[in-house]
Amino acid sequence: MTAAPAYSVVVPTIGRPCLADCLRALAAAADHPPQEVVVVDDRPAPDGPLPLEAAGPLRPRVLRTAGRGPAAARNAGWRTVRTPWTVFLDDDVRVPPDWSRRLAEDLAAADAGTGGVQGRLHVPLPEDRRPTDWERGTAGLEQAAWATADMAYRTAALAEVDGFDERFRRAFREDADLALRVREAGWSLRRGRRTTQHPVRPADPWVSVRAQRGNADDALMTRLHGPDWWTRAEAPRGRLPRHALVTSLAAAAPVLALTGRRRAATAAAALWALGTAEFALARVLPGPRTPREITTMAATSVLIPPLAVRHWLTGRLRHRRVTPRNPAARRPPARHTEVALTALLRPHPRATPPRTTP
Repeated sequence: MTAAPAYSVVVPTIGRPCLADCLRALAAAADHPPQEVVVVDDRPAPDGPLPLEAAGPLRPRVLRTAGRGPAAARNAGWRTVRTPWTVFLDDDVRVPPDWSRRLAEDLAAADAGTGGVQGRLHVPLPEDRRPTDWERGTAGLEQAAWATADMAYRTAALAEVDGFDERFRRAFREDADLALRVREAGWSLRRGRRTTQHPVRPADPWVSVRAQRGNADDALMTRLHGPDWWTRAEAPRGRLPRHALVTSLAAAAPVLALTGRRRAATAAAALWALGTAEFALARVLPGPRTPREITTMAATSVLIPPLAVRHWLTGRLRHRRVTPRNPAARRPPARHTEVALTALLRPHPRATPPRTTP
């Protein structure tokens, strides 16, 4: 294994207890250890030391970024390393004992044009029951492309594209943005053979509601990379078009009622209820169907569509002056989401006769 390329590991953290398990597992994978481990403390106000003793002989070096987000934390880390490869791990993953050996094989097999090699993520789910909505969402990471939960990049490729875009303040889409830019710079990305466990972390019932903030990041991705970025980044499209339709129906029903169009208002309200029920059932049926899970899915399924639309609109407004990264990244055509949102925001033409389209 001495011929395998040298690498450094960068782990951003906000001080979650799982960091100790991550470092302990990394220290146990000792076949081809990293040249150094950089732990980037991104806590806005550190309230105690990090559990660095769990890393044993690896003796991590600590940097501090004071709550600037995971993209900024990873940038601070890789810009200080001196090895040909930088491996990013999240603080909630656990590498198996053979991880460093398989990583060495992945890196040794990379040709000169390979800019990054992704690890394969495994999300352990309960064996005695169906997974919850949150657990299924986490399990989706197994199919994620270029996720920095375990992603090795050539340090030269990171330098060429100037690393992560720090406008992505959450742990969402910053990895897809980087992957697209690395590819556009002429590097290839591939999947390796190493495997990393990504346990499902505890979460409260409202975690899916907070996750809707990611729609603002999707708006930034569209502005930067064009409407086809979903395909090029191998990212799932999500339900935003349906959420926009359901939200427009919810907004239209009281407007129609106030303007005396009661039958239309009733129809809009019924369609909103039908769309909301479909969304809730799509989340309930694959799950454990416990009273707690059903109640949570029912309540959050009412809140998620309007919040998703709100965050998406906020992102469009906030990033409207962002310069696209290439000429193809222009404003997306007015298709499903745009049509629904335009209808939602357009004033109701009470006294205007209908117009025909030529």
